[in-house]
This record gives sequence, C-alpha cells and structure tokens, in this order.
Amino acid sequence: MNNNLADRIAAFLAGHHVLSLATHGPDGPHAANLFYACDGLSLVWLSEPDTRHSLDLAADARAAATIAPDYTDFAEIRGVQVLGAARRVVDADERQRHLALLEVRYPFLCRLKSGPPKLQEGYARASPYRLEPFRMVLIDNTKGFGHKETVEFPPECPARD
Repeated sequence: MNNNLADRIAAFLAGHHVLSLATHGPDGPHAANLFYACDGLSLVWLSEPDTRHSLDLAADARAAATIAPDYTDFAEIRGVQVLGAARRVVDADERQRHLALLEVRYPFLCRLKSGPPKLQEGYARASPYRLEPFRMVLIDNTKGFGHKETVEFPPECPARD
C-alpha cells in the first residue's frame, strides 16, 4: 500500500464528518448520510439496527461510501470513494471502543446518555457499525479533471475478512 496516499486519505477523512453510505437490499439500492469516525482507514458510525441500511448490511455486507464536501466548481472537487464490507459491531469490548471513538469525535453523543429519556432510549438502541475498505479512491480535481489515486487492500488484509 502507498503509505503517502493512505496518509492523505486519512487526513481527508479526519477533516470531514459525513459519509454517504450505499447499500443494496430486497428493496433495491439505498443511500444514507451518516456521521462517522475513523479507526485507521476503517469508518465507524452509529445506527439503529432496524434502519434500512442496517437491515441491508445484515443481509449483504457489501457497501460503498463517499465522503466529499459540497462544491460549486468541478475543478475544486475532492473526495474519497470507498468499497468494502460493513458489519454491526456486537463484541462488547469492540463495541465500547467504537462508541468511545464516536463520542470523542461527537461530544453530543455523551449528552444523549444523560439527556431526556427518549434520547437515552434512542442512543441505547443504536449500535456501532464498521466499514472495512477493500479499495479507497482519492478524487482530486485540483490536480486535473478526474484525477484519481487508488489504494487496494490485499485479500489477506484483515479489512477483507
């Protein structure tokens, strides 16, 4: 893996907060915008298990995501495309670690735990999810129209399991 490219992707991800997650299920394709945190180059978010994207992932772990700010000039477009497998985090220790990543990045989540009962209930229903990348593409039109650099994760990489 190109460490310089991985570092640039990690820096881009750290500078943004919303991913668009694409899944596919019995009702066809679906996209959802979610706050995320990074665990290396893996993406972590919080969702209720009965949301459409969570149900889709329970049936088929394959997922794609994009992270990009809104631009008005095509020459400024920068973003990251991700292809990988996503899963609900169920192991208690791993769940706590992922929740801690999210709570550090989004302090409002800590306030939900001690807020009004409805907010506490909603937070308690939510689970962390993790997207392990198979491939990540850094798009950077500031380097030329359609400029792309790709990181492929080898099949033996834990992200591919």
